[in-house]
Amino acid sequence: MFKNYLKIARFDHWIKQMFIVPGIVFALCIIDSSNWEIASVVVSTILALLSTSCCASANYVINEWLDAEFDKFHPTKKERPVVAGGMKAKWVAVEYVIFAAIGLLCAFFVSWWVFGLELFLLIMGILYNVKPMRTKEIAYLDVITESLNNAIRLLIGWFAVTSAFLPPISIIIGYWAGGAFLMATKRYAEYKMIADKSTASLYRKSFAKYTETSLLISAIFYALVSVFFCGIFMLKYRIELIFAIPFVCGLFCYYLYLSNKPDSTTQKPEKLLKEKGLMLFVFVVIIVVITLMFVDMPFLQGLLDKTLISY
Repeated sequence: MFKNYLKIARFDHWIKQMFIVPGIVFALCIIDSSNWEIASVVVSTILALLSTSCCASANYVINEWLDAEFDKFHPTKKERPVVAGGMKAKWVAVEYVIFAAIGLLCAFFVSWWVFGLELFLLIMGILYNVKPMRTKEIAYLDVITESLNNAIRLLIGWFAVTSAFLPPISIIIGYWAGGAFLMATKRYAEYKMIADKSTASLYRKSFAKYTETSLLISAIFYALVSVFFCGIFMLKYRIELIFAIPFVCGLFCYYLYLSNKPDSTTQKPEKLLKEKGLMLFVFVVIIVVITLMFVDMPFLQGLLDKTLISY
């Protein structure tokens, strides 16, 4: 029975905390690092990853407990330990407090910024899962609020490196919108798999307001917003990165393609590592971005010139 309490903490989802890494990379690339101590950055990064993982597990614990009455209508989630019964509310509450306390304690040793963001992550988990708010039951707001956690992770990575500077708002919005795309695509794949609106609505109330078309259109919208704001960030801080845009757009398209496959892995992001094609695409994008970070192209600066072209 004890293993069931550990299972609802979803340790296999800890891989999602890798969304912190881009925040670390952006900070290292944009800010002068001449006075940084590598050892300090490494320790802060490890603590930030552990902190976020524990706070995420705390959120997963209440998510599984409060979703039990709805998960029984899902083809696969009905097998979850809480749905099967036998678990006690008091021990679930204790588990939540333990994970939240460990997460906040680790964050405290990084910085007050990271501590505040981890607390915000916990608050978002409550708003998303607990009544009367329970934003996961409100169409569109469910995606917007859940994907906000991606932006929080980006900020945690940034402030794990430096608390002296604020990150550009363009990359924060772009990162949030990218997360919203992933979440909307997950909803789209779930809706397609269940293939019955009444059953889907019993599992997730927001599905009563969704259709396949509306979910698909919303995913495309979030992708466009993400690319737009990431483009602004690139033009301002590293114009060479505009050559990465076609690859990023291709990655969005490939992910959308995966969402249309039967029982798509986009419903279970923790299993995406098994998608060899996706992992290869991500690897290519990373190589392209790293290359463009170090290859200067002075001729591109003319694109930033405000002077009108004369005949």
